[in-house]
Amino acid sequence: MSAMLVLIIHASVTFLVIIDPVGTAPLFVSLTEGRSEAERLRTARTGVLVATGVLFVFALIGKELLAALGVSLAAFRIAGGALLFLVAIDMVFARQSGLRSTTWSEDAEAHQRADVSVFPLAIPLIAGPGAIASVMLLMGEAAGSLLAQAAVLAVLALVLLVTYLCLRAAGRVVRLLGITGTNVVGRVLGIVLAALAAQFIIDGVRAAMSGPGP
Repeated sequence: MSAMLVLIIHASVTFLVIIDPVGTAPLFVSLTEGRSEAERLRTARTGVLVATGVLFVFALIGKELLAALGVSLAAFRIAGGALLFLVAIDMVFARQSGLRSTTWSEDAEAHQRADVSVFPLAIPLIAGPGAIASVMLLMGEAAGSLLAQAAVLAVLALVLLVTYLCLRAAGRVVRLLGITGTNVVGRVLGIVLAALAAQFIIDGVRAAMSGPGP
């Protein structure tokens, strides 16, 4: 299997798990309860566009930002892996730590706001800390190859498109899966994410022990 194909598969699984288009759908339904279909569609479109902008900015200048802060890519791999592992724990045990979901006070504020597209839909539900860490780590893995970086960005764009489609069909997705089905999907994805997080940490430790990274 070529390195490019491995990277594409890795990016696809990571983004699908951490952004979790299917799992975001029921949250979106709750946040937009009582709103018209047109308002829901407008909210979904704006939220995904804002999240796309945030993630692409971190993908394109994340390395420079780390350099300005004096943080090595190896250190960020380890920190990002640890963060993703915490997200995985949230998913498997249905906890709400604020890493990939909103807290009670954030939820209350969101329902009082006229527009929930930026907060909490775009941030942190779609472009949360886990997603930001993932895109920076994957762009780091693709460093040195414009084609590989373009592939990562293309996969990210595709997953965000899937997210938008899931939000558009949120009501139908929830009715199809039900509460139990949605929880099962979230827990299975959480186990996969835990394994990916462990790999990030292993790669970071290996890179740190081998010397200064890129």
